Amino acid sequence: MNYKSIFNLLGILLALFSISFLPPLLMTLLYDEKGGEIFLYSFLLLLFLGGAMWALTRQQDLALNISDGFIITTMFWVVLACAGSIPFYFFTGLNISDAIFESVSGITTTGATTIVGLDEMPKSILIYRQLLQWIGGMGLIVLAVAVMPALGIGGGQLYKMELPGSHGNQKLTPRIADSAQALWKIYVGLTLVCALLYALSGMSAFDAIAHSLSTVAGGGFSTHDQSIGFFNSGFVESVCIIFMLLSAASFAVHYAAIFGGKPLRYFYDSEFRFFLSVVVLIIAISFVFLSLSNSYADFYSTASSAIFQTVSIVTTSGFTTENFSLWPGFLPYLLLVGAFMGACSQSVGGGIKAWRVLIMINQAYKEILKTIHPNAVLTSKIGTKVIDAKIAEKVWGFFSIYVFIFMFLLMAMLGTGLDFETAFSAVGACLNNLGPGLGEVSSNYTNVSDVGKLILCFAMILGRLEIFTLLVLFTPAFWRS
Repeated sequence: MNYKSIFNLLGILLALFSISFLPPLLMTLLYDEKGGEIFLYSFLLLLFLGGAMWALTRQQDLALNISDGFIITTMFWVVLACAGSIPFYFFTGLNISDAIFESVSGITTTGATTIVGLDEMPKSILIYRQLLQWIGGMGLIVLAVAVMPALGIGGGQLYKMELPGSHGNQKLTPRIADSAQALWKIYVGLTLVCALLYALSGMSAFDAIAHSLSTVAGGGFSTHDQSIGFFNSGFVESVCIIFMLLSAASFAVHYAAIFGGKPLRYFYDSEFRFFLSVVVLIIAISFVFLSLSNSYADFYSTASSAIFQTVSIVTTSGFTTENFSLWPGFLPYLLLVGAFMGACSQSVGGGIKAWRVLIMINQAYKEILKTIHPNAVLTSKIGTKVIDAKIAEKVWGFFSIYVFIFMFLLMAMLGTGLDFETAFSAVGACLNNLGPGLGEVSSNYTNVSDVGKLILCFAMILGRLEIFTLLVLFTPAFWRS
């Protein structure tokens, strides 16, 4: 294992991350706010540490193997979360566990918060929260891989570890660096268009930029305690719905539609069609039961609420226009179950991912047919593509460890004193990078103990790294390799 290479790359990534402190610093100057020195010192500290780490190891052979990739990716997310907590600790007065929780939630695009009173917060810390989610959405490592050719560093292993929800050895282009650059071009483009539409919908320039960062990242952080409900605008909600769905789609599909000249690829992609089908089904069920329970005064209110909350929760964005946990009957649990599936592969969304659920459904149906026809030779397909047996095996392996980890974390949270509903939804919301839960965590996580928050931080990083990337470090075989 090349520890000097790991040290070198962590230095580069920390130096890159230090730039995230400059926009909030600028906001303190523009709006004449206090606390600018916190962002300035944070910037200088990380830039110095990152630069020193790089300088001390710049002569090393930086060729990476798969073990190095696992360590760099995991260490960076942990180090990044700790570094990102500095402004929260010194600026907002949060304790250490709350500050780390807020940072982890932001960088993993979970959207769970311990901060109350966002409307009165300085704009500098608000934009910083949004930037954390935007950086975490696509991943700073993917950005680093995009610029690594200029640094003379190969980043294939990092790209494979970092890319959210990737399956197989998927690349948009033959060269890893070109793929990373294409991802960021699409990501920035969607952000700019989203900000423009938010501004046209009546948001202030600040709110438009801030919410575009978190919307495209699939994050859910807002500059207001009431989230999107603060604006009370159908136009704003419509823009938010569109871009939550776009952020939940595979960026491979975006690439084919934008750069490949195939705009209809969205409708031909089996995974995206399945994802939309699940969303529409949950919307329909929610609308019917909300109507039967007379939860809203008219058709429009019922429909708009059902559509927005469903899209937000299933895509694991976590924006709200109201407290969905107060919906009647089983509906809050239905939305939470939808979040377990989450978004599509190679998207910024969380959850198990639609392609895995689709494969498991196909495999289950295949086993049912085998029970009826034991001698039949059957193949599983998604659309016209045959599912390789090894991929199906990996999917079931992932699901098995996912269930085990979920139960382990649930027991741990129950041990902190939470009731079952709160503990179950908190683990589900954090492991799936959703944010809002049920019970005591429906609005914020202030009532969770410090130990519970650290457990949930672990859950959020697990969810963001797709479990295996982190868990592999706890196996003796990894350290013997």
